[in-house]
Amino acid sequence: MGAGRYAPSPSGELHLGNLRTALLAWLFARSTGRDFLLRFEDLDRARAGAEELQLADLHAIGLDWDGPVVRQTERADGYLAAIAALREAGLLYECFCTRRDIAEAPSAPHAAPGAYPGTCRNLTEEQRAVRRAERPAAWRLRTDVVQYTITDVLHGDFTGLVDDFVVVRNDGVPAYNLAVVVDDALQGIDQVVRGDDLLPSTPRQAYLGTLLAGLRGSGGPALPQYAHVPLVLNGQGRRLAKRDGSVTLGQLREDGVSVERVRTVLLESAGLPGGSLDAALEAFDPALLPREPWVFTGFPTAWRGMQ
Repeated sequence: MGAGRYAPSPSGELHLGNLRTALLAWLFARSTGRDFLLRFEDLDRARAGAEELQLADLHAIGLDWDGPVVRQTERADGYLAAIAALREAGLLYECFCTRRDIAEAPSAPHAAPGAYPGTCRNLTEEQRAVRRAERPAAWRLRTDVVQYTITDVLHGDFTGLVDDFVVVRNDGVPAYNLAVVVDDALQGIDQVVRGDDLLPSTPRQAYLGTLLAGLRGSGGPALPQYAHVPLVLNGQGRRLAKRDGSVTLGQLREDGVSVERVRTVLLESAGLPGGSLDAALEAFDPALLPREPWVFTGFPTAWRGMQ
């Protein structure tokens, strides 16, 4: 059996939505006998001290993990090897477009809404030389499909857009869609549990994963088992954020709400017994998980000081 994972961005404290997803990722992995790994996706956003706060919060709600914590900023060799393999196979091309260029460009015939229009796909070497003098290039994947279908434990078959997406930004940093695929492959991740806001980007990642597996000559391992879990929303129906008040463990402690009470409520929001992680694990069945977002409007004052 392989491994599941939780991979937060160390940009600040985890809020209730992040903690709920972490709990579910842990339950998915442990209920299937998989290892549970922790990875910090810190290529884009990292705030000093945030990693320590997140580790402390995950420990506080009772989660454990296997092996050392992994950080993307320590994994450049893997990304460079993948980029080199794609480039050698002729699957990358330079793109000089700004966001404005893309927004104002006419769509390619029969292109899906939101797809990259292919502006830089067939530039000549002379044209690329001129553009390089004007601005640094990003690198896009030269795809030969327009959509790809993945199977999700909670959503079933999901078909999404696959265009010529960016795999290396114009500052030279590997893009998220490349880094996450390389990380999961190198770590032996065969179960990906995360928020369902990331479901639309999953077909791109799955397509890239099959390409890279083929370039490695492995014949292409099976794609990870995907499970995109519902988000936590605020009372206005928007995705929960730190600006919504007391939504982190630190804030809730200050309000007198215990970590045990927080964990209980998070587990019960997923239809699970809240008494302990052991009880939740024994009862865990993905088929019984709610498919709708959980709306969080705050903890009642009467719960303060309760365990």
